Amino acid sequence: MSHPLASIVVPAGHGKAVRLRAGQSVQVINTHGTQVVDCWAWNAYDLNEYMCMEATRVYTQHLNPVVGDSFVTSERHPILTVVEDTSPGVHDTFMAACDRRRYELLGCSHYHRNCTDNLVEGMLELGVTPPRRSLASFNIFMNIRVQPDNIHLDTLPTVTRPGDFITLRAEMDCFVAFSACPQDIVSIQGEGDNTPKDAELRILDDAYPHIPLRGPWVPAHLAARSG
Repeated sequence: MSHPLASIVVPAGHGKAVRLRAGQSVQVINTHGTQVVDCWAWNAYDLNEYMCMEATRVYTQHLNPVVGDSFVTSERHPILTVVEDTSPGVHDTFMAACDRRRYELLGCSHYHRNCTDNLVEGMLELGVTPPRRSLASFNIFMNIRVQPDNIHLDTLPTVTRPGDFITLRAEMDCFVAFSACPQDIVSIQGEGDNTPKDAELRILDDAYPHIPLRGPWVPAHLAARSG
C-alpha cells in the first residue's frame, strides 16, 4: 500500500467529504472501534446520479457488503467497491440516516446534529451543493441484525475494534461524503456509553487490482445460458 495522499479526521458528530478519481480508494478507519460512519457517493459530473442502496442490494444480492461487492448508482453503474475490510464485516444498508425529524420523534425539543445535515456540511466544504438530502446511506460499522423470523430487525452497538477499517475503491470520478454519526439516544455506538467519537479517512492511490470488478447478479439459469 502506498503512502496516503491525505488523512482527514471526521470529528465526532460532524461530516466530511472527499473527491476521488476513478481508481483511487478511501479508507474509513474506526479510530476508537465504537463509531458508526454513514456514507454517500455521487457521480462527480452529475450529482443527480447517486449511490443507491436499493439498486445495490439487487446488484449484489447481499444485505451486508463483503469484499468484492460494488455499490451501484441510481443508474446501476458501479461507483464504489469494497476492496478491503479488517473489521468483523458488520455493516448496514437498511437503516435510514438520522435527520432532524428523527430526533424530534426521539423526544428532542432542540436541534440535534444529524447525518443528513452532516452530508451537506461535508460537501459544502468542497464547494459542492448536493441536490438533495438523502436518507439512504451505507452505514459503515453499524450493527443491524435480521432476526430468525425474517421479519424483525435488532439494532445493536458496533462490534468493531480500535483501528478497524474498510477500504472503498472509486469506480468512477466521484464525491464521497461521510458522517461520524451523532446518534446518542439509540444504542448504536459501541462500548455501551453511546458517545459519538471521531473517525479517520485516508485517501490512497492504490487501485487494489487483485479485487476485480464483478458484474451484477443474475439468476443461475441465465448465467448458465450466457456461459
